[in-house]
Amino acid sequence: MTDPRPALRQALRARPDDAMGWVMLAEHELDAGDAASGEAAARRALALRPGHPEALARLGRAHWMLGRREDAVQSLRAAARAAPQHPGIAVWLAHALEDIGDAEGALAAYAHAYALAPQEPQLASYLLAWRRRLCDWRDLDRLARQVRDAVARAQASVEPFAFLSEDASAAEQRRCAALRAAVIARAVRPLPPAPARDAQAPVRAGFLSNGFGNHPTGLLTVALFEALRRRGGLELHLFALNRDDGSAIRRRLGAAADVLHEVAQQPHAMVADAIRRAGVDVLFDLRGWGGGGAPEVLAMRPAPVQVNWLAYPGTSAAPWIDYVLADRFVLPDALAADFSETAAWLPRCFQPSDTARVVAEPPDRAGCGLPAHGVVFCCFNNSYKLNPRSVARALEVLRGVPGSVLWLLSGPGNADARLREFAAGRGLDPARLVFMRKQPHPDYLARLRHADLFLDTDPYNAHTTASDALWAGCPVLTVPGATFAARVAGSLNHHLGLAHMNVADDAAFVARAIALGNDRATLAALRAELAARRADSGVFDMDGFAVDFAAMTLAMARRQRKGEAPAPLQGPARP
Repeated sequence: MTDPRPALRQALRARPDDAMGWVMLAEHELDAGDAASGEAAARRALALRPGHPEALARLGRAHWMLGRREDAVQSLRAAARAAPQHPGIAVWLAHALEDIGDAEGALAAYAHAYALAPQEPQLASYLLAWRRRLCDWRDLDRLARQVRDAVARAQASVEPFAFLSEDASAAEQRRCAALRAAVIARAVRPLPPAPARDAQAPVRAGFLSNGFGNHPTGLLTVALFEALRRRGGLELHLFALNRDDGSAIRRRLGAAADVLHEVAQQPHAMVADAIRRAGVDVLFDLRGWGGGGAPEVLAMRPAPVQVNWLAYPGTSAAPWIDYVLADRFVLPDALAADFSETAAWLPRCFQPSDTARVVAEPPDRAGCGLPAHGVVFCCFNNSYKLNPRSVARALEVLRGVPGSVLWLLSGPGNADARLREFAAGRGLDPARLVFMRKQPHPDYLARLRHADLFLDTDPYNAHTTASDALWAGCPVLTVPGATFAARVAGSLNHHLGLAHMNVADDAAFVARAIALGNDRATLAALRAELAARRADSGVFDMDGFAVDFAAMTLAMARRQRKGEAPAPLQGPARP
C-alpha cells in the first residue's frame, strides 16, 4: 500500500490552513506508530479549529500512545463533550479510562458507544470484552453471539486476543485473526528482502515484546535467556517496545541479551529498520495480537524467519509469520490444521519459567484475609478469564467442601462485588470468596503457599498463573479444551507427569476437586508428588530448555539459508 503521508504533507505545504488535512495527517501518523508527529499534526488542526472533536480525538490518541494517560483522558473527554453522538470517540475515551483505572467509567463509555450503533459488531466486541473483565455478565450470550456471527460473516475485524475468551473453535479463532491481519496487510508495505547471510555466520535470534520487564513475558523468559547466554551458539537481540521499568527482571534481561534494543514509542518503520540492521535471522514475536505489540512491524518482514511464540495462545493467521513454537500437547496435529503457521514442536512444554525465583514465607492466613482453618481453593487468573461456567463450577466445589474458600485475584471496578452477588444468587455465603489485591510478584508467589489447589478456567486457561502456582507447590486442576488457549495448563501438567490432574469435563473437575478437598492426606500426597516432579521433570529445567530452543532456532535459520520453505519441525524426544 502507498503511504499517504508524503502526499498529505505536500498538500498541506500548499494549504497550511486546511484543518481537516491536518486531522487526516494526524490519523495516518498515528497509524504508522509515530505518536509525536501525530500529536504535532493534531495541534496544528486545533490551532486552526479550536475545540474540533476530530482533532481533539487524535490528540488524545497521541497522548495515549505516548503514555500520557491523564492528558489522553482530558483531550478525549473534551472531544466526547463536543461530539456526544460519535461512537468512535466514545470508544477511544473508554480505552483511555481503562488505562487510568476508571474501570466503571470505561464500562459506561463502551456501553454508550454501543448504544449509539448497536448494529456494529466491533463496538459489541469492545463492550463484551470489558464486561467480561468487570464480571458484568448481563447480555453476555447475546453480545457473544453477535460478535461470533460477525466473525463468521467477515463483517468486522474484532480483537483476536479478546476473542480467545469466547467459547469459539480454533477455526473461528483463525478467521478472527485473519480479518485483523488483512487490515494490517492492506496498510503496511513490506521491506525489500533481506540480503542473504553467509551460511556459516552466527545465527541471530531476535525477540520483539512490550513485556521486557516486570511483566508475565519477562518473568517467563528471563531464566531461559540467561541459560541461552551461558550456553552460547545464538546471538540474542531483544527489542523492547516498553520503556525500562527499573525492575530487577529488566536488568537481568539486559545482562542476558547480546543487545537489548530500546525501541519504545518509535514508529513502526524505525523498529523494523532496527531489526533489519541488527541482521536478525529468526524473529520471535512475543506479543502477537495480545495488545501493546507491533504487528505492523512484523508485517514489514524485517527478518527472513518470523515466529509466533509464547504470549498469544492461538494462530496469528498472518502471512508474515512462518512458524508457531509449541509442543505436541498444546498443539496436537488436529489443532495444527487450524493454524496458518508451520508448527515447530519442542520436546517439552513450550512455556519456560523463571527458575531463579525463591518462594518466600508468606504472611499468616489472617494477614492474607483467609480464615484460620479450611481448604483454600484458588484461581488467580485475570478477571476476563472468569465466566459463569467456570465460576459456577468452582462454587459447586465450595458447596461440596465445608469450610473451604475460593481465593481470587481482585478485579477492576466492581468486579469483586459482582462475583459475590453471583455466589449469593447460588445460595453460597459471599464471604467464602476472598480477594487478593495485586501484589509485587515475590509477595504474590509467597502467598501461593497458602493455596491448596488451583481451580482453572475455561475456555481460556491459566498460563503464567499456572506456572506460578506449580512453582510455588500448588497443584493445578484443569479441563484441557480444543484450542491452544484451553490447553496450556494441561500441557504443564502433562509434561510434569501429573496428567491425572487433567480431567475430561466439568463433572469430573468438580468431583476431583471435592474429593481432594475432603481428603487432606490425598491432597498432601499430591503436593508431595508435585514437589518431586518439579525437581525431576523438564518443565522447570531451563538449561535443557535452552538446548532444545537453540536447536529449533538453528533448524529454522538453516532451512531459510538453504532457500528451503518452512516445514514442520520436531525436536528430539527427551527422557
